[in-house]
Amino acid sequence: MTRKSASTHGDGVAANGEKCSRNGTQPDLGGEVQDGVGSDGKVGLRKKVTLLRGISIIIGTIIGAGIFISPKGILQNTGSVGMSLVVWIACGVLSLFGALSYAELGTCITKSGGHYTYILEAFGPQMAFVRLWADLIAIRPAGLAVISLAFGQYILEPLFMPCGVSPIASKLATAVGITSVMYLNSMSVTWTARIQIMLTFSKLLAIAIIIVPGMYQLFKGETKNFENAFEVSSVQLSGLPLAFYSGMYAYAGWFYLNFVTEEVDNPERTVPLAICISMAIVTCCYVLTNVAYYTVMSAEELLASDAVAVTFAEKLLGKFSVAVPVFVALSCYGSMNGCLFAFSRMFYVASREGHLPEVLSMIHIRRHTPLAAVIVLYPMTMFQLFVGDIYSLLNFMSFLRWLFIGVAVLGLIYLRYTQPELHRPFKVPLFIPAVFSLTCFFMVFLSLYSDPVNTGIGFAISLTGIPAYYIFIVFDRRPKWLQSALDSFNKFLQILLEVIPAEQ
Repeated sequence: MTRKSASTHGDGVAANGEKCSRNGTQPDLGGEVQDGVGSDGKVGLRKKVTLLRGISIIIGTIIGAGIFISPKGILQNTGSVGMSLVVWIACGVLSLFGALSYAELGTCITKSGGHYTYILEAFGPQMAFVRLWADLIAIRPAGLAVISLAFGQYILEPLFMPCGVSPIASKLATAVGITSVMYLNSMSVTWTARIQIMLTFSKLLAIAIIIVPGMYQLFKGETKNFENAFEVSSVQLSGLPLAFYSGMYAYAGWFYLNFVTEEVDNPERTVPLAICISMAIVTCCYVLTNVAYYTVMSAEELLASDAVAVTFAEKLLGKFSVAVPVFVALSCYGSMNGCLFAFSRMFYVASREGHLPEVLSMIHIRRHTPLAAVIVLYPMTMFQLFVGDIYSLLNFMSFLRWLFIGVAVLGLIYLRYTQPELHRPFKVPLFIPAVFSLTCFFMVFLSLYSDPVNTGIGFAISLTGIPAYYIFIVFDRRPKWLQSALDSFNKFLQILLEVIPAEQ
């Protein structure tokens, strides 16, 4: 990682912030001139994320393959149909608490970057860098590879039926999917957003295809699987924490719009509205989809199924069940697209702050996309796809998501007292961030209790960000030959990628 050429002073935050005001403006994604120089003649990101596009980013990243394939973690740990539905609703409400907290953060700190930016503003650069480091070396590449593997598996399934999909064929299809989503995000913000809207509607259509027949069965009187739904003897109180853990993961993704705040049109209105609408839609979809499943399958059948939506479709829709893998693949592709669009902006902002190489905060001269920030994960993701043990890495790092989200929401409470004069167009009661941050820290504790070895390894990996911070960021007395080599490499990448610093 190269530091920007401006010297820093103090703890480095003010200087870095001043530097980025010169080299990287707050992205102005506005103008209707698509993928070219805007009407003001300046190169920069433009405000193209409208309310509909914001909703599609949130819904499109929350709803992945899980609700179609294996929504049984909650049922398994609650022991009853009724209690599982209660947990689905409760997790939706808790996720809404987190989303509302992020809505306040997104409207009072109007910079892109999500978790990274909020931790930076509240607790300083070192903690923010540790979060960034964990994301860059492990969490984001592994997460993208896993959802992409699901895409590769299910897009090929109709072609291989009734046989299984070859692992190498699945990985090749996955590589094509990753490459195409990287290309799309590199070429056009407008088309990325349009395709995200289309994929989101395809997800909602797939869910509607499950909910409508399920509700029809319910109104016909198919309620035998709901009898004794809250039977006390079957409820497993010891499993409830793990059920909530599964539920909160199912709703994860509500924070992705905050990664692109600077690109949102009228963020003070759009961010809270998009978050509230999206969470209401997702919660209703999740609960009604599970109700629909139970009209056709018993709890035992649901737990035994390898692909719940396929089993449901085979029982009610006959040959149409062949289409389910295609819908699952489209759902995964939407999650890939939304995730990449969001966290590329985090790397863009981190570069502006001096925490990543300067080229990552540069904009393509014609496409108006942060090209380098989009493709920076490509080599690591492909490496992990073909060589690494992705699932083990995710087990190591999964608890870190909730740790840092909890810290970011705790930062909201901290900023209320340290910066009471901060302009807050949208403000939530303090009990909302307090309850949510406690929930996040409880899930971290649960990870430590249930899987101390993997959690400890993940924690150790994240702590390597501390020496990395001092080596790459604080220590600025590099040998002249090394600094010259880094500057030359940075210029080479700038010429190769045709990117320049965003203009004010």
